Amino acid sequence: MKFNIKAFALATALIWGLAIFIGTWWIIILDGISIEPTALGQIYRGYSISPSGSIIGLVWGLVDGFIGGAIFAWLYNFLSQRFDVGKSEN
Repeated sequence: MKFNIKAFALATALIWGLAIFIGTWWIIILDGISIEPTALGQIYRGYSISPSGSIIGLVWGLVDGFIGGAIFAWLYNFLSQRFDVGKSEN
């Protein structure tokens, strides 16, 4: 079985971007807006626990998720092809 790299990358992009967006709003609802630096803010420039930060996190999450998903799917396809060749010879 092979992954469709573009489809998998898009799925991971949507999941990761929306997770950051929803998570940020969850924190805003529970604790309020914060301008204090966060660990995620050190990775994603411009991100903070704020409405504008949730949009910035969504964009960064989409980009990061797409790249990470594409790498994962490509690596899975590459490795599964390498291991399937050995099995078919037996």
